[in-house]
Amino acid sequence: MIVLKLGGSAITEKDRPETLDGKSLATAAAAVSSAFGATNDNGGGNAIDDLVIVHGGGSFGHHNASEHGVTTTAGSHDPAAVHDIHGAMTTLNEFVLSRLLEYDVPAVPVHPFSTAHRDADGDLTLPSQQVATLVEEGFVPVLHGDLVAHAGEGVTVVSGDELVVDLARSLDADRIGLCSTVPGVLDDADEVVSEISSFDAVADILGESEATDVTGGMAAKVQALLELEPEASIFGLADIEPFLAGDEPGTTVR
Repeated sequence: MIVLKLGGSAITEKDRPETLDGKSLATAAAAVSSAFGATNDNGGGNAIDDLVIVHGGGSFGHHNASEHGVTTTAGSHDPAAVHDIHGAMTTLNEFVLSRLLEYDVPAVPVHPFSTAHRDADGDLTLPSQQVATLVEEGFVPVLHGDLVAHAGEGVTVVSGDELVVDLARSLDADRIGLCSTVPGVLDDADEVVSEISSFDAVADILGESEATDVTGGMAAKVQALLELEPEASIFGLADIEPFLAGDEPGTTVR
């Protein structure tokens, strides 16, 4: 079981509202397709038995959430905010699905807004049986950062990173991959940190995203991944295919 996240900053122009990076999305879709094709057509190599994809909000979700002042903790009861933020994310999801289908990946949508919720303490509940069943039936479920119902707050944001963590646990994932705009977590000299096993060891070099990001940037990603049992890899667009083939590109979080 592999959970692969396509970072919103990797598939959109994150500093330009609701602007897709079509070239990068095509590159990602081709890499996923290549890994699937090698497995399904040739029957050899490092087989991908099960794959779930999550994509971030990029300039679609983050821009609209920022405009309405909605974050993972600050909510809204304004239906216009729901339509703007969720609508932008379903639009991006359609772009992702369409491109994956063009490359013969059996991708299908799963919208967190229709399935997940937070309790009054902010704890997320994401039923995963739908996702597990779709995988068993040969599909590639594609989830995305979204809004979710939140007791006492109306709606709040659920980030793609939160979804990755929750799915990795509930689906008993073997491998986790996060594709970003950079080839891994970078140190002060812009060199890739090969391994992270403690947040304190890298806290000084982790900062917020330069573009609008309501979910915490790279620091939040690393903190979330350190909580998981399976190892995770953070890598750039060019390393999707090597990751799916079994390599550990970029930064390994363990």
